[in-house]
Amino acid sequence: MNDPYFFGYGSLVNTKSHDYPNPQPATLRGWRRAWVATPRYGVVLLTGVPAPGHRIDGLIAHVPGADWAALDAREGGYARLPASEHVDHALPHQPEIAVYAVAPEDMTDNNSHRILLSYLDVVVQGFHEVYGDSGVRHFFDTTDNWHTPILNDRADPIYPRHQKLTRAQTALVDDNLDRLSAQIQERHEATLPPKF
Repeated sequence: MNDPYFFGYGSLVNTKSHDYPNPQPATLRGWRRAWVATPRYGVVLLTGVPAPGHRIDGLIAHVPGADWAALDAREGGYARLPASEHVDHALPHQPEIAVYAVAPEDMTDNNSHRILLSYLDVVVQGFHEVYGDSGVRHFFDTTDNWHTPILNDRADPIYPRHQKLTRAQTALVDDNLDRLSAQIQERHEATLPPKF
């Protein structure tokens, strides 16, 4: 029996944030990414949303022994959904593949929630290391809701799996946010969410 894989499209693309084996590029058909507020953490999460005709790049990795417990705990704000039929990959076999997404009933329109810059940095670092500069730009262009304010917590990261970016990676984040006219909010200006 073949062990399953997950498809990651956000922080799970960054292999510095996990140690699941056999990571490799893959594409999820019929989905887009979006930033959504959820009541669970008081911050905005990156999720996949069904979107016929669209596709997003990401990464698949092996879940040995189908032991989903640690990954389910990490992705606690998400539901694990079957995605095997929608993932294009280079594996020589067709394993079960799951994707994590915020359930519609767990989304809120609370506009006081913020995107954590420390979280976004981890996502962009992963895309840069897997897909290069053009992959980072494609990530920004295939993700919705950039009108959501971004909390600059780089100096004291709230995101628990934050990473140190290279100067070039930091510039990629900042340049793309500038290109999209994103609103950056300094940490002292905001009510801070709890650590999660």
